[in-house]
Amino acid sequence: MTADPLTHGTAGATSGGPDGDVGPVDWALVRRLHETSGAALAEELKLRPALSAAAQQELARTLIQDGLDELVRERMRTGQDVPSAAEERVIAEAAFAAQFGLGRLQPYVDDPYVENIEAHGHDNVWIGYADGRDVRVGPIAASDEDMVRQLQHIAARLGRAERTLTTASPLLTMRLPDGSRLAAVIETVPRPQLVIRRHRIRNVDLDDLIGLRAIDRPLAEFLRSAVRARKNIVVTGGQGAGKTLLLRALANELPPGEALATIEKHFELLLHELPDRHPRVVPFEAREGTGERGPDGRRLGEVTLTELVEHALVMNVSRVWLGEVRGEEAWPLIEVMEAGEGGSACTLHARSAAHAFERLANLCMRGRAGVTPEHAYRSCASAIDLVVHLSTVDERWIGGQRHRFVSQVVECNGIGEGGRPALTEVFTPGPDGRAVAEHDPVDLTDYVRVGFDPGWLRPPSGRWAGAAGSRR
Repeated sequence: MTADPLTHGTAGATSGGPDGDVGPVDWALVRRLHETSGAALAEELKLRPALSAAAQQELARTLIQDGLDELVRERMRTGQDVPSAAEERVIAEAAFAAQFGLGRLQPYVDDPYVENIEAHGHDNVWIGYADGRDVRVGPIAASDEDMVRQLQHIAARLGRAERTLTTASPLLTMRLPDGSRLAAVIETVPRPQLVIRRHRIRNVDLDDLIGLRAIDRPLAEFLRSAVRARKNIVVTGGQGAGKTLLLRALANELPPGEALATIEKHFELLLHELPDRHPRVVPFEAREGTGERGPDGRRLGEVTLTELVEHALVMNVSRVWLGEVRGEEAWPLIEVMEAGEGGSACTLHARSAAHAFERLANLCMRGRAGVTPEHAYRSCASAIDLVVHLSTVDERWIGGQRHRFVSQVVECNGIGEGGRPALTEVFTPGPDGRAVAEHDPVDLTDYVRVGFDPGWLRPPSGRWAGAAGSRR
């Protein structure tokens, strides 16, 4: 389904309701209600500090409505126009979102078609939709200063732990309650910058990716058997290529009773929010720590991905899935893959499947001073079984759409010539760039043992015509 350009991309500027269309929101009034209700709520919390979050929100709605009622009475006394019932609802919801949500950003986060939100200052705002459109929308704040105040309010209230955004701490990254990832920067840029990346599709499996044309049936069957055969898998691609979505789909092919650890800088896989699929998942999230530093130079309270990878081994899990490899955590992950039972996975920014080994080797050497290039490549080649690469083709410049799909799958067969990993291209880009079967994997018997039919690697012509067909 694609977003309707007439009904998407205007949230926050105008709104509608069952009583008819509503004009532009009076944001000055929204801010006034937010400030007065917020002050009244703060006073109430001094008297009742143990008030639950749900009770606070209910009280805030009452305070906002009281403020609106007073406004209506004031306007009626002076002969001014009063807001309609629909307008009152919009104003009340906007004031509530300013207090407990994302303010003017809330309608975009609530829109199921929105994938990305970008703001380069308060009035240069772009919304990226699932159908590939990027739409410029109205301001999200009254000024850049107001935008920073809103971000500070969001950081203090909506994160798993209170975060700050100040001159001393100008960088902010956090997970929002709906699972979206927010990143903001101030001070080091001319205007405040904001990006929110949303995870629209969570409960997804390989069959769903066939429907999205990210993979076809033969590739789905191969990847399904790779998970069953406990292959160590690295998912690569560029920014926004769909790496996390594919990793989530692969994880949803695991047996429900298998113990799994997920390790992320910020929760994005969200497997622990699918208890029917993953009742035995141990979800780890790194912690940035405070602005203060201890004698060793580390931030107080900091917990790194490296520490979490190492700790995961004592949690009685059979697989370790790392959301994204970015730094020194690469080396302990490779050690887990190399010495464990197999079946671990991660994502990695890389230009191609072969480039993944260059990236991982460099990250391993960065994380451990004593690791030589030879040692790094040998360990990576020993640990990794498959690299699955995602490509993005953007045809919006010529009136088309943006397409994201798996274009390549390579198997690693140890060290080859020149000390680099020996690779077998199992799936290579076809005429349209999508992955097509090219060679049998060297370890084909491992896949056959868990039920894979080698016939999927020798498909007839017209593969995409039967992509949505039933499994063999």
